[in-house]
Amino acid sequence: MIIDSLLVIELLGVGLVARGLTAIVGLFVAALAYRGYQRNGSEKMRALAIGIGLLTAGVFVAVLLADITGAGNGVVLLGRGLVTVIGLCVVLYAIIMA
Repeated sequence: MIIDSLLVIELLGVGLVARGLTAIVGLFVAALAYRGYQRNGSEKMRALAIGIGLLTAGVFVAVLLADITGAGNGVVLLGRGLVTVIGLCVVLYAIIMA
């Protein structure tokens, strides 16, 4: 029983670290895209920075907030899905729009 509890806590910690690392790397890439926007004034680069930020750090924050508030799995998945779709739409805008 104690071993099972420790294993669950350990797995949750590994998941949190992995999601956090993804968010940090994503924010770094988004910051590079935003610097490109500042340097060139390209609206596409700004949209790309926002989209990448939402896809990485935005999803991390949405899941973290849902977990902290004690929301059920459905709410966590809904929040994660909404942030992901919005992020993908912003990236699509950056790629398609002139």
